[in-house]
Amino acid sequence: MKTLNEKFFKLMDKVILILVILIAALSIFLYKLQKVEEPIFAKTPQYHFYMVAQNSVDPFWKEVKMGAMDAAKRYNVAIEFNAPKFNNIQEELQYLDIAILSKVDGIITHVSNSKEFVDLIEEAYKEGIPVITIENDAKDSKRQAFIGTNSFQLGEEAGKLMIQATKGKANIAIIVSNDYQLDTVNQNLKINGFLDAIKDYPQMKVVKVYTSKLGTLSAEEITQSIISSKQNINAIYTTDSVDTIGTAQVIVDFNKVGDIAIVGYGDTADILRYIDKGIIYGTVMSDPYRIGYESVKSMVEIKEKNNVSTFVDIGVNVITKDNVKEYFKRIQSIE
Repeated sequence: MKTLNEKFFKLMDKVILILVILIAALSIFLYKLQKVEEPIFAKTPQYHFYMVAQNSVDPFWKEVKMGAMDAAKRYNVAIEFNAPKFNNIQEELQYLDIAILSKVDGIITHVSNSKEFVDLIEEAYKEGIPVITIENDAKDSKRQAFIGTNSFQLGEEAGKLMIQATKGKANIAIIVSNDYQLDTVNQNLKINGFLDAIKDYPQMKVVKVYTSKLGTLSAEEITQSIISSKQNINAIYTTDSVDTIGTAQVIVDFNKVGDIAIVGYGDTADILRYIDKGIIYGTVMSDPYRIGYESVKSMVEIKEKNNVSTFVDIGVNVITKDNVKEYFKRIQSIE
């Protein structure tokens, strides 16, 4: 029979083992608690910024919003995002007016080629509210910075795509929009960049520059006239997303896929599908996520240092069949 001492020591061994297990479990719990990144009570936002986008449904502007929201978390600021559902200048102006009346700490906004935007930026300036423009610029206003892409570089990258699409031999038509919402200076820079890219290719020439006035319908009409002309045009460069879609639709309708190369602008779902099917060779565009992120970062620098670069160049995204699936995933992730 076991002695009383032996029973006592065995009982103590079990107690010690249980204590060791409990201490280990408590240590693991405390370690995980320390690893929690988000505090239970968030800090009070340092600033309240107001962002006005061109619309709320385009994947481009959804990605701008995503970048802005991520930057807002990083820099501990509150950002209010507003946009018309579809492109509507008057609604954008109304949102700008609300931001000024609300005396927010800073305004980040898309602008159109309209004096009304310049006037409201002037009003914000008088109220001591800094304004940053995104995607389109208002150089003649008192905005403190522009976050976007160099238009010359956009055209240059489009020209490089056209060289690839046509193997350096092409009669090219360019379709630009004179939509009053767009900055005609930037449109011209896109053309100049495109021409600069193809200048060393003697078998590539721009036959004609067309101007669309009514959006998609006009681009369709222009493309039909190009197909029926005797100018032997085998390549089309479009400088905005609406005209890019309109041109591609006509190329499909007239069974000219493979006969006429298209290089355009944008990353809407329709454009991505056309690229995936080989109807559009490729497109160029700004990086929307970076526009959103850098605009908030720059506004914080204005508030804290009263100094920021007047132009933050986001660079150019180039979309072709090689990487189009990545852009499909990006769209799906923000829907």
